[in-house]
Amino acid sequence: MSDVLKQAVPQEEYSDRLRRVRVAMAARDFGALVVTDPANLFYLTGYDAWSFYTPQCLVIPADAEPHLFARAMDAAGATFTCNLRAEQIHGYPEDLVQRPDVHPFDWIAAAARELIPGDADVGIEGDSHFFSARAYLALAAGLPGHRLIDSAELVNWVRLVKSPHELGQLRIAGRIAEQAMRIALDQLRPGRRQCDLVAEILAAQAIGTPEHGGDYPAIVPMLPTGEAAGTPHLTWTDRPFRTGEATTIELAGAFGRYHAPLARTVMLGDPPQRLTETAKVVAEGMQAALGAIRPGVSGGAVHAAFNAVIAAHGLVKESRIGYSIGIGYPPDWGERTVSLRPGETTVLTAGMAFHVILGMWMDGWGYELSEPVVVTPAGVERLTDLPQELTIRR
Repeated sequence: MSDVLKQAVPQEEYSDRLRRVRVAMAARDFGALVVTDPANLFYLTGYDAWSFYTPQCLVIPADAEPHLFARAMDAAGATFTCNLRAEQIHGYPEDLVQRPDVHPFDWIAAAARELIPGDADVGIEGDSHFFSARAYLALAAGLPGHRLIDSAELVNWVRLVKSPHELGQLRIAGRIAEQAMRIALDQLRPGRRQCDLVAEILAAQAIGTPEHGGDYPAIVPMLPTGEAAGTPHLTWTDRPFRTGEATTIELAGAFGRYHAPLARTVMLGDPPQRLTETAKVVAEGMQAALGAIRPGVSGGAVHAAFNAVIAAHGLVKESRIGYSIGIGYPPDWGERTVSLRPGETTVLTAGMAFHVILGMWMDGWGYELSEPVVVTPAGVERLTDLPQELTIRR
């Protein structure tokens, strides 16, 4: 088994991750768990490849070793990144790939039957991006006598509190995010094409820092511009930036699959008063939200601290103001567990990490400010160090 591409994760950390997953499985009376989220595969085994567009999974029996199932050509590559022994890695035949009459999970289910005890319930990741309806049906048909039960992001919740190793990865990702954002803020100029700026951002994300090269992010840079800045999640065009328009930039630094997202806003020319005033209110709200983050506080209380600030200025934000982060694969860098929003009762604990994102999307204009942070015993640690203000280029 080659160590050429393996991450520097101590084996005892992998063992502890698997132990905690099994504790959660036992609480749900799962005889086995089928893991399909590539972020969870990475978390539990170190497996890292752009192979998630075809069916793959990790089967974790309650009382036996886990086994990885993937396309044959990817199973061969798994030996370079995975912490499992060769006999725990299985490749299904290439003639099963993307056919209408058979499915790889037919083969996977047949191969995994002997790993699953009796008539035990089997947990599945029902909301995983890469576990399709056909995959579910094939797995269910191939495991007669077993109930398939949604695990409700079981592994994702185990990932919520980060180890010292993971916190170190996030800090490096934060430095890469900061470097990429500095380039974006500096190079966004009137007349430049959006695609040319994005090329520099992408290069900065890959180059990283002199000490650590960057990984590919789970989401491409997003930069709604002009009237489109009133909506989130838009990418780029070849249109030039223009004086009199604002651009919201959201990107991430990634290192070892750990993500630190970051958002800022740039105005070309003199900003309208509504944008200037909103930027000041949002900066005040950011300080209130970060000041509220500490162990023992609920996610809902963090949102309330922010909302109290903006409500006093007559502003309303309907969407959440943050979510947990860590390992990320396309199409998302969020962990899909804790959100900072009204009614969130999860209590924050030291070692959790969040993207606190304050996006104000109005009619034809918008403003974004965000910070990747870690909950510490004393409060909060920012993973980047950039001014929390509207950037103005004249």
